[in-house]
Amino acid sequence: MSTTQQGTHSLAFRVMRLCKPSFHVEPPFRIDPTDLFVGEDIFDDPLAASNLPPLLSSHVSKSTDSSDLTYGDRFLLHHPSDAMGFSGLLVLPQSFGAIYLGETFCSYISINNSSNFEVRDVIIKAEIQTERQRILLLDTSKSPVESIRAGGRYDFIVEHDVKELGAHTLVCTALYYDGDGDRKYLPQFFKFVVANPLSVRTKVRTVKETTYLEACIENHTKSNLYMDQVEFDPAPHWSAIVLKVDSADDSTGGREIFKPPILIRSGGGIYNYLYQLKFSSPGSAQVKVEGTNILGKLQITWRTNLGEPGRLQTQQILGTPITRKEIELQILEIPSRINLDRPFLVHLNLTNHTDRKLGPFEVCLSQNSAHEEKTVMINGLQTMALSQVEAFGSTDFHLNLIATKLGVQRISRITVSDKREKKSYDPLPDVEIFVESD
Repeated sequence: MSTTQQGTHSLAFRVMRLCKPSFHVEPPFRIDPTDLFVGEDIFDDPLAASNLPPLLSSHVSKSTDSSDLTYGDRFLLHHPSDAMGFSGLLVLPQSFGAIYLGETFCSYISINNSSNFEVRDVIIKAEIQTERQRILLLDTSKSPVESIRAGGRYDFIVEHDVKELGAHTLVCTALYYDGDGDRKYLPQFFKFVVANPLSVRTKVRTVKETTYLEACIENHTKSNLYMDQVEFDPAPHWSAIVLKVDSADDSTGGREIFKPPILIRSGGGIYNYLYQLKFSSPGSAQVKVEGTNILGKLQITWRTNLGEPGRLQTQQILGTPITRKEIELQILEIPSRINLDRPFLVHLNLTNHTDRKLGPFEVCLSQNSAHEEKTVMINGLQTMALSQVEAFGSTDFHLNLIATKLGVQRISRITVSDKREKKSYDPLPDVEIFVESD
């Protein structure tokens, strides 16, 4: 849509959007000769399907005779591609068409002199105006067009990467001297609306310390989209891999040299992607983002039917805030055979997840109540002392235990306490062991 201020002007802007042509399709009314005699279900019978071509060959060869001037075969399928209706021609854009976020808006602009006089010293500007900003695309202030003769024109091309939704205005202005030597100013406006080509719906689920991100991409355009890349760009403290159905069959061990694009059909076609996210190795970068719920963002690139590119980047995707324990105690190894009233060693690890030194610590088997009977207890001193643990460091130690009852027993409530900060951490979950006699 073009608007201009009232008044007589020698010049006028004409704008044409530059984009790929489209295929010229003539929906045909074509039939296969076999359809006139039998239905599609005849091919379910191998014997009938094998005998059908000889029966129809004479009829088909007669109907496709080139000397037949009645054109009786004009509705027959001579080749399977005839059913597609492609005429072999391409059609140039007949209108401004739909413009989508992530595309490159390219326009061919011509300023025409429709008067009988030459105009001189023409300063041309072209800008894109959105609700938030004005972006300069062309400015000839430093080198004005010397003259445009009567009936002549000056042509140029502008490009703009579309990064905002909503109303856009292409503002074209010209400042020039007309045939009478008067200085005139011509503004002209071309309005268009930018739509969203696709929508991205995400779902985040955390299982233990692994987070899964599902991204559903839906195509809102009137043409097919071929996804070149849908990659998840994780936040600094995350690592991400894409999960595929055939990932187990990937024996290349590296990045694919050629990855075929994924088709998302026009008018509501969807495709789902699944990513597995994990914390990277502990380090200084993890301290700054501890407890935040920013996972990262998706980088999406695609092409249309004739290769026009598009690119979008989502906003930061948020997950459930992760709260990590300051201290983590875990059992690394328990003897496979435990005998009654015989000491055994349990191998444990204590990890400091903070950015400061913690400790010294005490390790003991705590009790829920004074009347609780302990069938597995510490052999010797009931409290074990551990030295300080450095920031993001860990230490291994062995706890000397003894079982006093046969059968299935539990190692319960191994607890760590910080002597300096005077606080205890949650005990380890109970571990079952089998105690046998000598």
